[in-house]
Amino acid sequence: MDINQLLAVMTPEIYQRILTAVETGKWLDGSVLTPPLRDSAQQAVMLYQSRHNIDAEHMTVAAGGEIKFKSKAELKRDFAVDITAMARDTDNAANENNIARFDHDQL
Repeated sequence: MDINQLLAVMTPEIYQRILTAVETGKWLDGSVLTPPLRDSAQQAVMLYQSRHNIDAEHMTVAAGGEIKFKSKAELKRDFAVDITAMARDTDNAANENNIARFDHDQL
């Protein structure tokens, strides 16, 4: 299978499964990737990223095939947005999931 055929059949779901396998060294069913299979899977991930990774994270392959390096300021901005969103979600969850608390002798 050539590169174009591979990328034509690789859906975002397949990409995510291969990416998880490369990151963990195992397929979802728990079977271990052999070193040659891991290398091939990693190449497939990089090829997919080079064609589809429009919003590249730091140290990933961006669309066009270039490795994306973010500046310290960009990373701080990204992490600040993530932390703000996480805090907001935590506050919303705390307000929505109030639970009654009782002392042992009150039961």
